[in-house]
Amino acid sequence: METRADDFYPTRLERPTESFERQDPVVHNKGSDRTNGPLSETELTHYERDGFLVFNNFLDQATVRQFREDLRGYEDDESILRSEGTITEPGKQEIRSIFGIHELSDRFDRLTRDPKILAMVRQLLGSEAYIHQSRINFKPGFHGKGFDWHSDFETWHAEDGMPRMRAVSFSIALTDNTPFNGPLMLIPGSHKTFLPCVGRTPEDNYQSSLKKQELGVPNDRDLAAMADEYGIKAPTGPAGSLIIFECNTLHASNANMSPWPRSNLFFVYNSVENQLQAPFCGNKPRPDFLGNRSNTEALVPVPEDEGRKTG
Repeated sequence: METRADDFYPTRLERPTESFERQDPVVHNKGSDRTNGPLSETELTHYERDGFLVFNNFLDQATVRQFREDLRGYEDDESILRSEGTITEPGKQEIRSIFGIHELSDRFDRLTRDPKILAMVRQLLGSEAYIHQSRINFKPGFHGKGFDWHSDFETWHAEDGMPRMRAVSFSIALTDNTPFNGPLMLIPGSHKTFLPCVGRTPEDNYQSSLKKQELGVPNDRDLAAMADEYGIKAPTGPAGSLIIFECNTLHASNANMSPWPRSNLFFVYNSVENQLQAPFCGNKPRPDFLGNRSNTEALVPVPEDEGRKTG
């Protein structure tokens, strides 16, 4: 497959290619607008340096309990279990992820439009934004499988047609994140470099990759070099904690062999100025629950008295 003239981040190539420096800013707001939002200059500097920020106790515990009750209800809902957006663990019927959750849950939809969250999004992306993807990740005790090292942007670019690095992920813990239950691992500083991946993408690759990702995974040499240079961080904290991470930050998580589940809400904001194009891998677009093309208008904040209580 020939590389398109508008492809600034070629990947899924026939042979290994050297990594290269990202061609987009990390914080898109510039000048006096940079600090026009909830994030301080210190926090913005850390985000530019590391590619992520951590806020413990972002959601109050009453709200966390409500989301956990919703989660238990989804596990017993046959219509959700049969939905294409529900992904089960490899070889099992235990839920791994439920995608498109902001369209299934009014509570989650309101959370994605929380005024404080949207203000942080505008501050980082330098524009209004819409939801590119949302999901609940389940990682049950003893049996929850891990997620391989990857850059989300690499997949969204290749398989969804996201042109530039102008998206940000929000992950809110519904359970305590401990060193033992498979917390998110990130390589700080890895967002500054794009690692092209090898391999032609089959049609409907998502049907297998969402259970176990094999394409779009950097090679061991590049991953080792990144980890040796920057180290690995695995933020832990109580339920309600928030991790914000840049779309190109390399991340993964181990299997959960502890008795304690690890579940989280996950939603991705993409700039309205970064609308999806034809997938750069040359395939047809993935379904909307993975790469939203249908509802890309700028999100409107919910009134404060209707939103979720955040710290």
